[in-house]
Amino acid sequence: MGSNIRGRFKNFRRRGSQPEQLQQLQTELLAESTLDSAYIILIISSCAIATFGLLSNSAAVIIGAMIIAPLMLPIRGLAFGALQADITLFRKGIIAVVLGTLLAVAIACSLGWLVGLPRYDSEILARSRPTLLDLGIAVAAGGISAYGKIEPKISGTVAGTAIAVALMPPICVIGLGLAQGNWSLSLGATLLYLTNLLGIALSCMVTFLVAGYTSMARARRPLIWTMALTAILVIPLGVSFARLVRQVELETSLRRALLNRTVTFGRLQLLNSNTNWLTNPPEVRLSVRAREPVTPRQVELLEEFIEREMGQRFTLIFEVGQVEEIRRSEPTP
Repeated sequence: MGSNIRGRFKNFRRRGSQPEQLQQLQTELLAESTLDSAYIILIISSCAIATFGLLSNSAAVIIGAMIIAPLMLPIRGLAFGALQADITLFRKGIIAVVLGTLLAVAIACSLGWLVGLPRYDSEILARSRPTLLDLGIAVAAGGISAYGKIEPKISGTVAGTAIAVALMPPICVIGLGLAQGNWSLSLGATLLYLTNLLGIALSCMVTFLVAGYTSMARARRPLIWTMALTAILVIPLGVSFARLVRQVELETSLRRALLNRTVTFGRLQLLNSNTNWLTNPPEVRLSVRAREPVTPRQVELLEEFIEREMGQRFTLIFEVGQVEEIRRSEPTP
């Protein structure tokens, strides 16, 4: 069985080393990386769909924009151009990605300014908090996309659909943040977009290298540069991932306290929690539903419980929605 696997791998690499296969791939990637009217139309349409989906907080509409996936094509081109030291292909890919990104940001910013929502919902906010998980998604999706390009049995549409999730929505969030003057939102979405862009390019390079379309000697320098740039992003992504883990642990402790300690806290239902990690100690806002008002003493007891559970102090702020049972009046006998 091991020899069979090795044989299949050798056949896979041998195809990439054939001159006609290499020339065909270069020609196709060059055509896909060209900035033409079809590419511009795809950018405009996918950006408009994604922006309206984000503004309406509709995941289904956002997925529709993901399927179009125009930015994936030039990213594969610039990745292959970097590996092959093909200046023409690399330059065309860079130009298409940069101009497509700027156009999408401008469209999203204009639509956000025209709609003028006072606040944004979860679909937008979620794309301003990237973590290491997003980098993993980008790397996996980029590898699938590159493999779909060199393997005839794999549909290009399937590969494009797998990758599109990581590209257009964060670009639109950058523009929406600019429309509100929300720099924190735009910077977070920019980090997500750069994470996806570098993760996709890196995994495309590795896939083309493994498939035998370039030699390790030629690929070493562009791979090192791409890995170095990706490593820089790992630092903020790692910090964000650690906060995500702490947030999950904190919310688990809060739910356990509110559900199990009914004598102390009464009948409380936790609806939502949001933590500001920039304050010292971190500030946690809890949206709860309660039959009775929450007292300062109850808040103090919960803070002490969370400090024991988490090994860290937190400031808790309750936003309480009162629950009142109302029934129809009984008929007079």
